[in-house]
Amino acid sequence: MVRAFAPGKCILFGEHAVVYGHPAVAVAIDSGVEVSLEASTAWSIEGNPFDSTRHPHISHILQDVFSYDGPPLKMGISSSLFSAAGLGSSAALSNAMGAAVQAFINPKIKLNPVDLAKIGHSAEAKAQSGRASPTDTATSALGGCVVVSGEAIEGTTHVFDAQLETPEGMRQWSICKVELPENLDVSLVLGFTGVGSPTGDMVAHVAELVSRSPEKMEDMDAIAKISQAGLTALSAGNLEAVGMAMNACHERLQNLEVSSPELDALVEAARPHSLGAKLTGAGGGGCMVALTREPQRVAQDIEIAGGQPLISRLGAEGVHLIK
Repeated sequence: MVRAFAPGKCILFGEHAVVYGHPAVAVAIDSGVEVSLEASTAWSIEGNPFDSTRHPHISHILQDVFSYDGPPLKMGISSSLFSAAGLGSSAALSNAMGAAVQAFINPKIKLNPVDLAKIGHSAEAKAQSGRASPTDTATSALGGCVVVSGEAIEGTTHVFDAQLETPEGMRQWSICKVELPENLDVSLVLGFTGVGSPTGDMVAHVAELVSRSPEKMEDMDAIAKISQAGLTALSAGNLEAVGMAMNACHERLQNLEVSSPELDALVEAARPHSLGAKLTGAGGGGCMVALTREPQRVAQDIEIAGGQPLISRLGAEGVHLIK
């Protein structure tokens, strides 16, 4: 049996602004998706017959990427991520599946995170009608802290470039990493509202809002500046400044009408014992994230406020095989 794990992600800064060419700063989290593969007499996934039409990203990895022609596979999938919460569960599945299939076919070849990020991105594009940002797959594959933008960002290490032919034309991104200071005495606590995050709807809403009220671009530009300030503070280990940037980013996202009463309630519940807190991802539902030195207390506060908490390190390990 081959087993692989890929982490989920949360966005610290840059939601929605990334659509307009500004950087997004994301970190890998401890929770993620585990995939197991073993030879069998019939194709199955989670104990059910495997239907390739229901799992286009998995079929893409098996057939289009690896041209798999081996025995039928018994595929197991286990996730510790909230579903439809904006934590990159689909990307984590694609990355873990890519790593597991490669190890099953060629167990002596060392995993290459960049190659797996590109495989995962192509699988996500296949499943999303040609539209997929590399943010989730790159963060899950590389681990740590990742910056995705239209161009390389000063103060970061450029890792690779990604491109995708979308229905709207060719898109290109620069994928960079940020080296986090060692031994940061801080955790992330995510809080799930229990409401799904409709990414496409929220992106469309912001586009319509900006078109109707051009002055809202000031909030978008402010998010870009906050992201850069937060990134600088993160690189320097100035956690108080990172928290302030998170708080400021949430206020701008509220102005763009992508927060919700549920998200705001969890953010407010987390802040008394956090350095900063904000929504993470597209908004409208999904999750918020808090940066704190008291993770258990913040998790309790989130739970009392009606959320489902999840504690993580700031920047977990990327995709890897489980021995």
